[in-house]
Amino acid sequence: MTTQATLVALLVLAIAAALLYYIFRDEPLGPLPEFRKQWRRLLRKQVTFYKTLDRQQKRRFQDRMRYFFQRVEITGIDTEVTELDRVLVAASGLIPTFGFDDWNQYPKLREVLLYKDTFSKETFATEGEGRDIAGMVGGGYMNGKLLLSQQALRRGFANHGRDNTGIHEFTHLLDKADGETDGIPDYFLEHQYLIPWVEMMRGEMEAIERGNSDIDTYATTNKAEFFAVAAEYFFNRPAAFAHKHPKLFALMERIFHQDLDHDGGVGTVDHQDPVASANN
Repeated sequence: MTTQATLVALLVLAIAAALLYYIFRDEPLGPLPEFRKQWRRLLRKQVTFYKTLDRQQKRRFQDRMRYFFQRVEITGIDTEVTELDRVLVAASGLIPTFGFDDWNQYPKLREVLLYKDTFSKETFATEGEGRDIAGMVGGGYMNGKLLLSQQALRRGFANHGRDNTGIHEFTHLLDKADGETDGIPDYFLEHQYLIPWVEMMRGEMEAIERGNSDIDTYATTNKAEFFAVAAEYFFNRPAAFAHKHPKLFALMERIFHQDLDHDGGVGTVDHQDPVASANN
């Protein structure tokens, strides 16, 4: 190869490397916002999970919210995004990750699109037939985005039931952290608990189909949906979940690294590990 050809090849490689860097570089972050008193008032009024935290934990939740807003933009689609919506979106993302030292478990998430109500999965239309989607993780050209129904988001924090669309969709993002949205969070759950988790999902899905479970029937769609539906119930009604599904509850405490029944242990119910006890 001549010197001129070598120089041309090096130039092409340099241009290609610069182009790849431009495409895949991390977008620059804006300034870290100050935590607003209005956010604290809304958290106290609307987010039960926040109200159960002690003073130090509340401060950590507030700090993580600031970083969330620094990284993630919330855009209204034919609707106004209020401060309540911003707080509830952030809470939906922070609640499942609160047990992890590294707050940001959604490194590719850059924007949450907030629709006024349900929308079409195929066209994202907000009018006409086929509008039955309340939330979804974006893929393809929508990669890096999460789509939520404003009404469903608010309802999940207002009704104190087992449903919470925001937590559901952010759980899908967590599930995807190992590369697959398959309901098996092997990125977070210790290896020895993976088989019990898979067996427990299978057994509970069968119980739901027989009508012997209070977990929503949508959980039988597939394992990924089971995980997300169970997470809604786990975070919205932890006491009821622990009482009716102690083994499942114990494993979900281990997945999320959180002591939601406040018994002093992660993976325990009333100070006992129901999964270990069942295997003895």
